[in-house]
Amino acid sequence: MTGAMRWGRRALGFSFFAQGAAFALLVTRIPAIQDQYGISDGLLPVFLAAVPILAGVSSVGTEQLVKRVRPSRVLRWAQPVVLLALLGVGAGDTMVEVAVALGAFGLAVGALDASMNMLGVSLQRAYGRSIMLGFHAAYSLGGIVGASLAWAGAHWDLTLFVSYLPVAAVLLPLCLVASRWYVDARVGAVEDQAEQGQGGGIVFKMLLPLCLVMAFAYIGDSTVSNWSAKYLQDVLGSSEQLSTVPYNVYMVMTLVGRAVGDVGVRRFGPVTVVRAGTVIAAAGFGVVAVAPGAWVGMLGFTLLGLGLCVIVPQTFAAAGRLFPGASDAAVARLNIFNYVGFLVGSPLVGALGDAWSYRGAMLVPMALVLVTLVYAPSFGKGGDRYGGGHERPRAVDVGPSGSGV
Repeated sequence: MTGAMRWGRRALGFSFFAQGAAFALLVTRIPAIQDQYGISDGLLPVFLAAVPILAGVSSVGTEQLVKRVRPSRVLRWAQPVVLLALLGVGAGDTMVEVAVALGAFGLAVGALDASMNMLGVSLQRAYGRSIMLGFHAAYSLGGIVGASLAWAGAHWDLTLFVSYLPVAAVLLPLCLVASRWYVDARVGAVEDQAEQGQGGGIVFKMLLPLCLVMAFAYIGDSTVSNWSAKYLQDVLGSSEQLSTVPYNVYMVMTLVGRAVGDVGVRRFGPVTVVRAGTVIAAAGFGVVAVAPGAWVGMLGFTLLGLGLCVIVPQTFAAAGRLFPGASDAAVARLNIFNYVGFLVGSPLVGALGDAWSYRGAMLVPMALVLVTLVYAPSFGKGGDRYGGGHERPRAVDVGPSGSGV
């Protein structure tokens, strides 16, 4: 394994960490953003929906962009824009200013998510073994740090700008420095295309199962992030203080699960790990739905974090395995369904909860997540062989991103 690849792995891990922190700082301070700009309850969903919609559009554009510019260069410049847009959200005081800042955040985050996972998938193929879950573990760690900083800002009654400025001031230069070590790894693409008959193109019918899995996983994730506190307080009768705990527990368990997940994939293979994660996540939703009290509900959210955390990284990895000659395009298209799930999940559970019951509503994401069992064979056959079983001798064309576009 070359030194360039090892440094590239560390640099990309830091990029995932920074993105997790930035996103957590935005979504956990939504009430403060609403108060600062006087956004009405009726208008707030429009602003919140605009971010993933623009991110999805940007992900589509990134698929075309990386045909001319290496993903590392897209990531190098998208990440600073995300951090500056976050700072812009905290700096304004008019509706137009927050709309522009959130719009810039959405467009930049779509390019960032797509290019970041493109690099992760290609670097994993160069390594020839599972490392993708480690990158997403760094994202989870960033999310925990960001949420903690957001809590501190709210606790000390700091303005959004004062909360965001130190984070941007620290992360932005570090991300620019780390970007010097990004690598664009293309591993034996021509031979793999010939072996698999792909010709470098994407057959959407083959990608569709992974797209559905991605959407269903994010429906589950958005259910936890948007409804766990309300569910614990309103349905299970917890205190307001205790109701803030489930999401933190969920995030900690995603970190734990992803930190050890690569070892599981290397030992048991991706299909087994995805199936196990699916069953654990479904059990989590089931426990939440029937929980007699807050502490049992907390157990359900703990299981959800441990189960859901492996599905998304392995879905990206499976796309790279399925289309080795066109992994960048596959990842960009798959990334769109990240935002589809995020958009659908929260209003779906809310509508079902109001029309039926919130306990019953929890069974719907449970059923959707269980669909992953049907599509589990799409995650690959055999063991952990992301480079086709002969990766290391063919780990070529790996160099610093500054070597060209």
